[in-house]
Amino acid sequence: MFFFDPLYFVFMAPAILLMMWAQARVHLTYRRGMQVNARLSGAAAARYILDRAGLQDVGVELAHGFLSDHYDPRDRVLRLSQEVYHTTSATAVGIAAHEAGHALQHAHRYAPLMIRNAAVPAARFGPWVFTILLIVGGLLSRSPLGGPLLLGALAGLGCVVFFQVINLPVEFDASNRAKALLTEYGIVDPGAADDVRAVLNAAGWTYVAATLEVILQFAYYAYRIFGGRSDDE
Repeated sequence: MFFFDPLYFVFMAPAILLMMWAQARVHLTYRRGMQVNARLSGAAAARYILDRAGLQDVGVELAHGFLSDHYDPRDRVLRLSQEVYHTTSATAVGIAAHEAGHALQHAHRYAPLMIRNAAVPAARFGPWVFTILLIVGGLLSRSPLGGPLLLGALAGLGCVVFFQVINLPVEFDASNRAKALLTEYGIVDPGAADDVRAVLNAAGWTYVAATLEVILQFAYYAYRIFGGRSDDE
Protein backbone atom coordinates (compact mmCIF):
# COMPACT_ATOMS: atom_id res chain seq x y z
CA MET A 1 0.00 0.00 0.00
CA PHE A 2 2.97 2.32 0.49
CA PHE A 3 4.67 3.28 -2.75
CA PHE A 4 4.91 6.17 -5.15
CA ASP A 5 1.42 6.45 -6.57
CA PRO A 6 0.78 8.83 -9.49
CA LEU A 7 -2.92 8.56 -8.68
CA TYR A 8 -2.29 10.60 -5.52
CA PHE A 9 -1.24 13.56 -7.65
CA VAL A 10 -4.29 13.07 -9.88
CA PHE A 11 -6.50 13.38 -6.79
CA MET A 12 -4.56 16.33 -5.41
CA ALA A 13 -4.03 18.31 -8.64
CA PRO A 14 -7.18 20.50 -8.33
CA ALA A 15 -6.22 21.59 -4.79
CA ILE A 16 -2.59 22.24 -5.75
CA LEU A 17 -3.60 24.36 -8.74
CA LEU A 18 -6.20 26.26 -6.73
CA MET A 19 -3.71 26.96 -3.94
CA MET A 20 -1.09 28.23 -6.41
CA TRP A 21 -3.66 30.56 -7.97
CA ALA A 22 -4.95 31.72 -4.57
CA GLN A 23 -1.47 32.43 -3.24
CA ALA A 24 -0.64 34.43 -6.36
CA ARG A 25 -3.86 36.42 -5.89
CA VAL A 26 -3.05 37.09 -2.24
CA HIS A 27 0.39 38.47 -3.02
CA LEU A 28 -0.91 40.56 -5.92
CA THR A 29 -3.84 42.10 -4.03
CA TYR A 30 -1.74 42.51 -0.87
CA ARG A 31 0.87 44.62 -2.64
CA ARG A 32 -1.72 46.53 -4.64
CA GLY A 33 -3.75 47.32 -1.52
CA MET A 34 -0.61 48.50 0.27
CA GLN A 35 -0.46 51.36 -2.24
CA VAL A 36 -4.00 52.54 -1.42
CA ASN A 37 -4.30 54.93 1.50
CA ALA A 38 -6.65 54.44 4.44
CA ARG A 39 -7.48 56.87 7.23
CA LEU A 40 -5.95 54.74 10.00
CA SER A 41 -3.13 52.28 10.44
CA GLY A 42 -3.97 48.61 10.83
CA ALA A 43 -3.39 48.77 14.58
CA ALA A 44 -5.50 51.92 14.97
CA ALA A 45 -8.31 50.46 12.85
CA ALA A 46 -8.37 47.28 14.92
CA ARG A 47 -8.36 49.29 18.15
CA TYR A 48 -11.19 51.50 16.92
CA ILE A 49 -13.36 48.54 15.88
CA LEU A 50 -12.74 46.74 19.17
CA ASP A 51 -13.50 49.84 21.24
CA ARG A 52 -16.72 50.51 19.31
CA ALA A 53 -17.77 46.93 20.14
CA GLY A 54 -17.00 47.42 23.84
CA LEU A 55 -13.96 45.13 23.71
CA GLN A 56 -11.45 47.43 25.37
CA ASP A 57 -10.01 44.40 27.19
CA VAL A 58 -8.86 42.83 23.89
CA GLY A 59 -5.28 43.86 23.17
CA VAL A 60 -3.58 44.69 19.88
CA GLU A 61 0.06 43.63 19.69
CA LEU A 62 2.87 43.60 17.17
CA ALA A 63 3.78 40.15 15.81
CA HIS A 64 6.82 38.94 13.90
CA GLY A 65 6.72 37.46 10.42
CA PHE A 66 4.96 38.15 7.12
CA LEU A 67 1.19 37.57 7.15
CA SER A 68 1.44 36.29 10.73
CA ASP A 69 -1.72 38.19 11.72
CA HIS A 70 -4.13 36.29 13.98
CA TYR A 71 -6.50 36.56 16.92
CA ASP A 72 -5.58 34.55 20.02
CA PRO A 73 -8.78 33.67 21.89
CA ARG A 74 -6.88 32.34 24.91
CA ASP A 75 -5.03 35.60 25.59
CA ARG A 76 -7.75 37.74 23.98
CA VAL A 77 -5.30 39.66 21.84
CA LEU A 78 -4.92 40.56 18.17
CA ARG A 79 -1.39 40.05 16.88
CA LEU A 80 -0.61 41.98 13.72
CA SER A 81 2.43 41.67 11.47
CA GLN A 82 4.68 44.71 11.24
CA GLU A 83 3.40 45.99 7.88
CA VAL A 84 -0.22 45.58 8.88
CA TYR A 85 0.33 47.10 12.33
CA HIS A 86 2.04 50.28 11.15
CA THR A 87 0.77 50.92 7.61
CA THR A 88 -2.14 53.21 6.73
CA SER A 89 -3.35 51.24 3.71
CA ALA A 90 -6.36 49.31 2.45
CA THR A 91 -4.49 46.04 2.91
CA ALA A 92 -3.46 46.84 6.48
CA VAL A 93 -6.90 47.91 7.71
CA GLY A 94 -8.57 45.04 5.84
CA ILE A 95 -6.42 42.38 7.50
CA ALA A 96 -6.60 44.09 10.89
CA ALA A 97 -10.39 44.39 10.67
CA HIS A 98 -10.62 40.72 9.69
CA GLU A 99 -8.77 39.74 12.87
CA ALA A 100 -10.95 42.13 14.88
CA GLY A 101 -13.90 40.29 13.34
CA HIS A 102 -12.68 37.10 15.02
CA ALA A 103 -12.60 38.93 18.36
CA LEU A 104 -16.19 40.04 17.78
CA GLN A 105 -17.16 36.46 16.93
CA HIS A 106 -15.57 35.32 20.17
CA ALA A 107 -17.36 37.96 22.21
CA HIS A 108 -20.71 37.10 20.63
CA ARG A 109 -20.08 33.35 20.93
CA TYR A 110 -20.49 32.86 17.19
CA ALA A 111 -21.43 29.17 16.93
CA PRO A 112 -19.04 28.05 14.15
CA LEU A 113 -16.13 29.69 15.99
CA MET A 114 -17.05 27.89 19.21
CA ILE A 115 -17.21 24.58 17.34
CA ARG A 116 -13.91 25.28 15.57
CA ASN A 117 -12.16 26.15 18.81
CA ALA A 118 -13.46 22.97 20.43
CA ALA A 119 -12.14 20.98 17.45
CA VAL A 120 -8.59 22.37 17.67
CA PRO A 121 -7.19 19.40 19.67
CA ALA A 122 -8.66 16.93 17.19
CA ALA A 123 -7.21 18.89 14.27
CA ARG A 124 -3.83 19.13 16.02
CA PHE A 125 -3.50 15.44 16.83
CA GLY A 126 -5.48 14.10 13.86
CA PRO A 127 -2.48 14.16 11.45
CA TRP A 128 -0.34 12.25 13.97
CA VAL A 129 -3.06 9.64 14.46
CA PHE A 130 -3.49 9.38 10.71
CA THR A 131 0.22 8.96 9.96
CA ILE A 132 0.94 6.43 12.71
CA LEU A 133 -2.12 4.27 12.10
CA LEU A 134 -1.69 4.42 8.33
CA ILE A 135 1.90 3.13 8.59
CA VAL A 136 1.10 0.44 11.15
CA GLY A 137 -2.13 -0.51 9.39
CA GLY A 138 -0.31 -0.76 6.07
CA LEU A 139 2.35 -3.02 7.56
CA LEU A 140 -0.34 -5.20 9.14
CA SER A 141 -2.75 -5.01 6.22
CA ARG A 142 -2.82 -8.83 5.87
CA SER A 143 -3.67 -9.31 9.53
CA PRO A 144 -7.06 -8.91 11.25
CA LEU A 145 -5.79 -5.66 12.80
CA GLY A 146 -4.97 -4.03 9.45
CA GLY A 147 -8.50 -3.00 8.52
CA PRO A 148 -9.44 -1.40 11.85
CA LEU A 149 -6.11 0.43 12.01
CA LEU A 150 -6.58 1.85 8.52
CA LEU A 151 -10.11 2.94 9.40
CA GLY A 152 -8.69 4.63 12.49
CA ALA A 153 -6.17 6.42 10.27
CA LEU A 154 -8.99 7.64 8.06
CA ALA A 155 -10.90 8.84 11.13
CA GLY A 156 -7.84 10.85 12.22
CA LEU A 157 -7.73 12.53 8.83
CA GLY A 158 -11.47 13.06 9.04
CA CYS A 159 -10.92 15.22 12.15
CA VAL A 160 -8.78 17.54 10.04
CA VAL A 161 -11.45 17.61 7.32
CA PHE A 162 -14.07 18.58 9.89
CA PHE A 163 -11.88 21.38 11.26
CA GLN A 164 -11.18 22.81 7.81
CA VAL A 165 -14.83 22.70 6.79
CA ILE A 166 -16.08 24.43 9.95
CA ASN A 167 -13.28 26.97 9.58
CA LEU A 168 -14.70 28.26 6.29
CA PRO A 169 -17.79 30.04 7.69
CA VAL A 170 -15.62 31.43 10.51
CA GLU A 171 -13.17 33.05 8.10
CA PHE A 172 -15.79 34.27 5.63
CA ASP A 173 -17.91 35.77 8.41
CA ALA A 174 -14.86 37.61 9.82
CA SER A 175 -14.13 39.03 6.37
CA ASN A 176 -17.75 40.10 5.88
CA ARG A 177 -17.70 41.86 9.25
CA ALA A 178 -14.46 43.61 8.29
CA LYS A 179 -15.79 44.87 4.96
CA ALA A 180 -18.99 46.19 6.54
CA LEU A 181 -17.37 47.86 9.56
CA LEU A 182 -14.58 49.56 7.61
CA THR A 183 -17.18 51.21 5.39
CA GLU A 184 -19.64 51.93 8.20
CA TYR A 185 -16.97 53.62 10.34
CA GLY A 186 -15.53 55.56 7.41
CA ILE A 187 -12.06 54.04 7.77
CA VAL A 188 -11.90 53.49 4.01
CA ASP A 189 -13.53 55.37 1.15
CA PRO A 190 -15.44 53.50 -1.60
CA GLY A 191 -12.34 53.12 -3.77
CA ALA A 192 -10.25 51.67 -0.96
CA ALA A 193 -13.17 49.44 0.01
CA ASP A 194 -12.79 47.70 -3.35
CA ASP A 195 -9.16 46.96 -2.54
CA VAL A 196 -10.12 45.66 0.90
CA ARG A 197 -12.61 43.29 -0.72
CA ALA A 198 -9.99 42.12 -3.20
CA VAL A 199 -7.48 41.32 -0.44
CA LEU A 200 -9.97 39.52 1.79
CA ASN A 201 -11.58 37.63 -1.09
CA ALA A 202 -8.15 36.43 -2.24
CA ALA A 203 -7.36 35.28 1.29
CA GLY A 204 -10.70 33.48 1.37
CA TRP A 205 -9.67 31.38 -1.62
CA THR A 206 -6.61 30.13 0.30
CA TYR A 207 -8.98 28.75 2.97
CA VAL A 208 -11.06 27.09 0.26
CA ALA A 209 -7.93 25.59 -1.30
CA ALA A 210 -6.70 24.26 2.07
CA THR A 211 -10.10 22.68 2.69
CA LEU A 212 -10.20 21.14 -0.77
CA GLU A 213 -6.69 19.77 -0.26
CA VAL A 214 -7.58 17.82 2.88
CA ILE A 215 -10.92 16.64 1.42
CA LEU A 216 -9.17 15.26 -1.66
CA GLN A 217 -6.49 13.66 0.49
CA PHE A 218 -9.24 12.00 2.51
CA ALA A 219 -10.93 10.86 -0.71
CA TYR A 220 -7.67 9.37 -2.01
CA TYR A 221 -6.98 7.33 1.10
CA ALA A 222 -10.61 6.25 1.37
CA TYR A 223 -10.37 5.03 -2.22
CA ARG A 224 -7.11 3.17 -1.50
CA ILE A 225 -8.46 1.61 1.69
CA PHE A 226 -11.95 0.64 0.51
CA GLY A 227 -11.71 0.07 -3.20
CA GLY A 228 -8.42 0.97 -4.80
CA ARG A 229 -6.25 -1.98 -3.80
CA SER A 230 -5.86 -4.98 -5.98
CA ASP A 231 -5.77 -8.47 -4.45
CA ASP A 232 -2.03 -8.84 -4.97
CA GLU A 233 -1.03 -5.64 -3.09
